[in-house]
Amino acid sequence: MSRISLEIKVFKEGDVYVALCPELNVSSFGDDVESAKESLREALEAFLEECETMGTLQEVLEDAGFVKSSPKRVPVTHIRTNMRTAGLSRERYFQLLEKVK
Repeated sequence: MSRISLEIKVFKEGDVYVALCPELNVSSFGDDVESAKESLREALEAFLEECETMGTLQEVLEDAGFVKSSPKRVPVTHIRTNMRTAGLSRERYFQLLEKVK
């Protein structure tokens, strides 16, 4: 089973704490920060399991900016940052990528 790292944002809204995973646009809530995080973890598990059951998990993760690499997934934003740091254009990056395949 592969692992991915997801960002979690927690904020107070009225009397409850809301936990949000912006990459997958999944949120949940709780009476305190920890219960909001736990509720979000359960919601994410259910969401990802349902995506897998429906056969859409790969598409959902790619749409969220994750690309498959060995042995883990890397957010596209990290690739873009590395390209900028290396001074590579998008076109040059894909040219190099074709040579590696």
